[in-house]
Amino acid sequence: MQSSNSPKYLIGSVIVIAILFLIAKLILSNMLAVADGVLEPEPMDAEAVEERIKPVAKETVGEEQIAAAPAAVEEDAAAASDGANTEENSVGKQVYNQVCSVCHSTGMMNSPRFGNADDWAPRLEQGMETVYAHALNGLNMMPARGGNPTLSDDEVKAAVDFMISSAD
Repeated sequence: MQSSNSPKYLIGSVIVIAILFLIAKLILSNMLAVADGVLEPEPMDAEAVEERIKPVAKETVGEEQIAAAPAAVEEDAAAASDGANTEENSVGKQVYNQVCSVCHSTGMMNSPRFGNADDWAPRLEQGMETVYAHALNGLNMMPARGGNPTLSDDEVKAAVDFMISSAD
């Protein structure tokens, strides 16, 4: 056996330490190169933070707020109210603006569009009682009472009458 004091042992130890040092230096230089390519995020000012953390929706407790109808819908409604019962029409208009306009203003989910006689014609051929029944009980994608179970039968029928009177 060789003693640990031999020059070969010393040279071998120095070579092993040098190799370990080079491997450590190579790893560290690669880590620094990766860190150089990383972009720092931009600092957030108070307005950007407020925008990012603001609530997505607003929950109302108590009486529901009346949604404002688009100006074009209000003009169509005013034109449709000629000769109609104004009290019933105002209830129908209010229910339409609160509940029905979400789908019926754009024809969402194949609903008959407000003011479009061609969309309403096939439904009116079935008779008013059927149209009322579909509005009250729902049909296909339309939920019962437009998704607002607090509406009375008269309010739903007034909204249906308001929409149909606009399609004439």
